[in-house]
Amino acid sequence: MIKLTLKDGSIRELEAPTAAAEVIKGIGMGLYKASCCVKLDGEVCDLRTVIDHDCTFEVMTFDSEEGKKTFWHTASHVLAQAVKHLYPEAKLAIGPAIDTGFYYDFDVEHPFSQEELTKIEAEMKKIVKANEKLEQFYLSPEEAVAKLKGMDEPYKVELCEEHAGNGEPISFYQQGDFTDLCAGPHLMSTGTIKAFKLLSCTGAYWRGSEKNKMLSRVYAVAFPKAAMLEEHLAKLEEAKKRDHNKLGRELEYFTTVDVIGQGLPVLLPKGARVVQLLQRWVEDVEQAHGCLLTKTPLLAKRELYKISGHWDHYLDGMFVLGDPHDETKDCFALRPMTCPFQYQVYLNRQRSYRDLPMRLTETSTLFRNEMHGLIRVRQFTISEGHYILRPDQLEDEFKNCLQLAKYFLDTVGLLDDCTFRFSQWDPANPGNKYEGTPEQWEEAQRVMGNILDHLGVKYEIGIDEAAFYGPKLDIQYKNVFGKEDTLVTIQIDMLLAERFGMYYKDKDGQKKLPYIIHRTSLGCYERTLAYMIEHFGGAMPLWIAPEQVRLVPIADRHLDFAYEVKKELEAAGLRVEVDSRAEKVGWKIRQATMEKVPYMLTVGDKECEEKTVAVRKRNGEDLGSMTVAELTAKLVEEVRTKQK
Repeated sequence: MIKLTLKDGSIRELEAPTAAAEVIKGIGMGLYKASCCVKLDGEVCDLRTVIDHDCTFEVMTFDSEEGKKTFWHTASHVLAQAVKHLYPEAKLAIGPAIDTGFYYDFDVEHPFSQEELTKIEAEMKKIVKANEKLEQFYLSPEEAVAKLKGMDEPYKVELCEEHAGNGEPISFYQQGDFTDLCAGPHLMSTGTIKAFKLLSCTGAYWRGSEKNKMLSRVYAVAFPKAAMLEEHLAKLEEAKKRDHNKLGRELEYFTTVDVIGQGLPVLLPKGARVVQLLQRWVEDVEQAHGCLLTKTPLLAKRELYKISGHWDHYLDGMFVLGDPHDETKDCFALRPMTCPFQYQVYLNRQRSYRDLPMRLTETSTLFRNEMHGLIRVRQFTISEGHYILRPDQLEDEFKNCLQLAKYFLDTVGLLDDCTFRFSQWDPANPGNKYEGTPEQWEEAQRVMGNILDHLGVKYEIGIDEAAFYGPKLDIQYKNVFGKEDTLVTIQIDMLLAERFGMYYKDKDGQKKLPYIIHRTSLGCYERTLAYMIEHFGGAMPLWIAPEQVRLVPIADRHLDFAYEVKKELEAAGLRVEVDSRAEKVGWKIRQATMEKVPYMLTVGDKECEEKTVAVRKRNGEDLGSMTVAELTAKLVEEVRTKQK
């Protein structure tokens, strides 16, 4: 008898090995129709999987992350089948599920036009209507390679040959006249995919390398119900309105210029002001938390990066000045991170246990070969810090770093949508990516895991996401389109101190190596600005708005009083502009509203006589007439408390 432990703790018994799909049918046909895959002992498996031993058994529907991925993966096969029907000469690359749907890469002569995407959608509908069953089969590595060569699918051949070395059977899925190399899992048939939409077609290098051929990547999404697709598309339209790449340019926070280059945005006065305000605030708060400010060079000789290990592990992401392989000449590189520079502050003189913890921070300009709007840029500024400490200080200092990061993220309005990832190394694939021994990594991850659990942090584990020198806690955030990036990171490093000889003299007179926490408090300022633009839809809270108040005089005779009010408000530290253009008041107010200015003050004959202003908020709320003193007190308090 085979015993299955269900999610509710109940036991279901099988008399003989049975496919997961049949087990679900026995529970209920409604559940079977909604099922996408199963979890057996926590492992995601295909519905076709035959269960032949005792295990935990959980059904995953579209409501679960695993269910969505399975659903979207099957939809990607439907997309590929439709493309092969219409364009038999197209070569298939990869078609994975992603967090926001799925894509498939094709080698075709020209990228698909919108008209061609419409044709592909129509063909997909025919495949769904046919409700073709997906069947899994296996071939030996030799048979698999031969089959794919016969199908004239060179990209699949390349993938297959990489996995053929271990001698294990290679998995394929077939639906009607379409066969694809795939490990699954998949839905039972195509008919489950009731609604889908091909969203765009873009270029993508094979395997992400510019050295390879440019393929055509079709992005899409699919749902089990048409209403779910409609809701998703409505959210997508709203996301497009909030996209920092669009809104940030419209509101003149930043721009990009071809002759400067991709990934090198120019912050316009509004964007520069917001970043300046954030930096000053962060530096002041960090100082209040016992941090020591440093200012280090933007570049260094390769020898520094060789000591730290970045030369071996991060060279491809660095901007190098000179020939990196010619050891007979000096070679410099722009810094991708600040840690090896700040360590020189510690090494300036001999240290003792009394000097620790030493909390070194810097508003660092860094350079990495990345690009995407303001979220991933080649030059960026970060609130970087390195805490050098004794082992007994590790948990308290880690806790302080986490509390500080939460405070900053909460104040800028992003914390509620953040998730936490415990990023670990991959012991099965250390390669040249990581420093240290397995024992050192196990110890570092054990210590960090204990700290996170003790602090009650709810996190997911990210294998192969660690820094090359240690595990880290990544605070993750998704942009309006669901793309996830890291906002803040806190890393435990037990390795690099030895590389730099960063000893301290302990109470017992012995030389010992400190631990190091690498951390950011608000992360990358450009990325934070991008996420704030999206989160607030460009309507920044008063305390951080580049322009806080706009005075709108009704006629030229009211200008003198408007400038008097401006002077009073500026004396209180507020950022104020006067719209002196010869335009109608309604037009001026609409302009200020479109530019997301928090407060608009109208000044006419009555206000000049009574020494008041008519106050209006950007959301249209009319606050009536106020004296300048009353308004000043109100705005100063709103700024002081950093109201969101």
